[in-house]
Amino acid sequence: MNAPEKITLPLPAVTEDPRYVGESIARSGARRLTEGRGQYLDDLSLPRMAHVVFWRSPLAHARIVSIDRSAAAQMPGVVAIVDGHEMAQVCKPWVAVLGHLPGMKSAPQYPLAPERVCWQGEPVVAVVAKTRAQAEDAVQLLRVELEEFTPVVNMETALAASTPVIHPELGDNRCFTRDLDTGGVDEAFARADVVEEATFDFGRHTGVTLEPRAQIADWDPGQQRLTVYHSQQAPHMMQDLYSRQFDLPEAAVRVVCRDVGGSFGIKVHAYPDDFATVALSIMLKRPVKFVADRLESFATDIHAREHRVKGRIAATRSGEILAFEIDDLTGIGPYSMFPRTSAIEGNQVVNLVGGPYKHKHYRAHLDVVFQNKTPTCQYRGVGHPIACAVTEGLVDLAARRLDMDPLELRRRNVIPDDAYPCSGASGIRLEVLSHQACMTKLEAMMNYPALRQEQQALRQQGIYRGIGFATVIELTNPSAAFYGVGGARISAQDGATARLEPSGAITVLVGVGEQGQGTEAIYSQIAADAVGVDISRVRIVMSDTDVTPYGGGTWASRGAGIGGEAVLLAGMALRDNILAVAEAILKRERAGLLLRRDAIVDAHSHEILLPLHELGRIAYFRPDTLPAGFQSELMVTRHYVQRDYPFIFTNGIQASYVEVDPDTGFTKLLKHWVVEDCGRVINPLLVDEQMRGAIVQGIGGALYEECLYDANGIMLNGSMADYLVPMAAEMPDIEVAHVETPTATSKLGAKGAGEAGTAGAPAAVVNAINDALAPLKAQVWSQPVTPEKILRALGKV
Repeated sequence: MNAPEKITLPLPAVTEDPRYVGESIARSGARRLTEGRGQYLDDLSLPRMAHVVFWRSPLAHARIVSIDRSAAAQMPGVVAIVDGHEMAQVCKPWVAVLGHLPGMKSAPQYPLAPERVCWQGEPVVAVVAKTRAQAEDAVQLLRVELEEFTPVVNMETALAASTPVIHPELGDNRCFTRDLDTGGVDEAFARADVVEEATFDFGRHTGVTLEPRAQIADWDPGQQRLTVYHSQQAPHMMQDLYSRQFDLPEAAVRVVCRDVGGSFGIKVHAYPDDFATVALSIMLKRPVKFVADRLESFATDIHAREHRVKGRIAATRSGEILAFEIDDLTGIGPYSMFPRTSAIEGNQVVNLVGGPYKHKHYRAHLDVVFQNKTPTCQYRGVGHPIACAVTEGLVDLAARRLDMDPLELRRRNVIPDDAYPCSGASGIRLEVLSHQACMTKLEAMMNYPALRQEQQALRQQGIYRGIGFATVIELTNPSAAFYGVGGARISAQDGATARLEPSGAITVLVGVGEQGQGTEAIYSQIAADAVGVDISRVRIVMSDTDVTPYGGGTWASRGAGIGGEAVLLAGMALRDNILAVAEAILKRERAGLLLRRDAIVDAHSHEILLPLHELGRIAYFRPDTLPAGFQSELMVTRHYVQRDYPFIFTNGIQASYVEVDPDTGFTKLLKHWVVEDCGRVINPLLVDEQMRGAIVQGIGGALYEECLYDANGIMLNGSMADYLVPMAAEMPDIEVAHVETPTATSKLGAKGAGEAGTAGAPAAVVNAINDALAPLKAQVWSQPVTPEKILRALGKV
């Protein structure tokens, strides 16, 4: 029986004069970028700036025997050549673990490897020269002798007794393990009418940002002050790390992030070459620039998603899901990444499997193991695509065994919309979601019954099309439960400062940065409505630790829900202070005044009483005309942190329609639909494009992207010529719709929207492929689903 469609009523306004929040307004910074006025890291040049290039290990595991720098040192323009031992005198090593992941371990890591290299691409020697070309020429003349060790490549054998231990002091190659058991799992499987199981394999892949990782470190010995210009997502986090690793006062470190050409989580970590570049600037007392080229990006940017998950599901004949069980093995490279750690992705998988459904029984085991490959860590979605693909794949298997429509099986088992707040089987706390409403809207959007009829008719002609679904939950607006409780100094709060200029314009300073996702635009919308000014009068200043309030930055889909709430609170406080000034100037009760459309107006008639620019002129330049003892306060700062839940979850559902050619194994994407509930939608245009972009990124992992290694731990396809990414010509039309269920934890009511598309797309696409293959008695649960894998499943190769 279909659940009644949830009626989405107009949301209550959060401001007195709403004009912009909820409207599709073009990004405020788009014109500057399209006219070529963006300022990315490599556009910056400082006086006396030198350039660093790193000699990186060509082997996956080896001892450094000797380094001969004599020929390289004679090359033109060379300023310095530094090895790991010399750099260790300036920068301390780090160990990336979290206290709330008990038993987690990792070895100390250095900016430059001093004794041993543990993955192909690990930096060993830094060559600094006056130009990038000179540094690249000189690095070719370094002679580094390595004694090769047997690498640990296959995560399946990483814990075997016969496998070498990468870091002997740790005892084994296990970084972290976790078990979760609700109880009653064996009993649930014993009484089930249907038990289905599968092994899900996920290929490791990486973010491929348009702008590679880059930074300029500028140590000023006169002021004993460090300034780092960074293509990064979390400037205050990096300020704290530089302060601690180099024993500098926090106030002596400034981190500035200007335009950032994409990040996707790739740029939210601290890399060895980050610290090495800063150390070189301190050692040489001059600015040093590092810009990764595309080849070293493939070998050094974090990878993600290398998992093998054995999963099973129990259900009754009537279609009630009783239990899930998983065993997850993930390989993370030789070190846990600093400071967020490489165990979070696997931990998220454990937390999220089965998340949309109302079953009570769940058991999970997780092993996170070291290997001699590029380190892995958080990348867009962080565990969600794995958990969703496992959950939704098992649900489809159960539906096929029950001969039940897969959408109907989901409808019977999702947590009802009127059941919140509640907790999922893994213990995750859910404030308010709308699975039933999203399903109802999706079914109508895609005209599901007609699509099934078309599918059946085409099968009679030998055309194999499939329909796949993915019910999604996504954690957003994280509290300190994510990192702070584990001892990581990563802020869960964010702040905003709002200032009235004498001209009547508004300047807003906020720590959350712009990575291309449109936060600058939504902050302008929020501030304009909160204060009561035209959006053209709002200027946003972002990501500079010297001027913006302390905050966590951009990660975990927190920009709108955390940063946006801080902007709203600051704007509302500034409006109140402006009205206090107006009361003093006009000598009228504040209750009878409103700030609307850049002017103080009568609250009843809306008659303009005082233009905002005139109020600014009096407050700043003629305060002598104000009452004795009155002080204008036209700059305010407000902070916001979400404390009510560990995370605020969003939800949605996606559907994919594909065609599989059984002769070639090729998959053609025909159409993709998504209904998303991210709370209050601040800018529908931006949210829709965030969803589309994230879906495309998810499709990349499902069909194309994989970092391939040989048996010696050498990456085989580390270039844009060999590593496949989704292209526009291969992508389907993506239709987006929304249900809006605001969170009650904030005035704005916004949740995040940046990762849900990536979370659900792989599951929907893989389920659609397997639906297409069902008449041929074949299935593929290994991502990316390549033509070769499909042909193997069909027994044709």
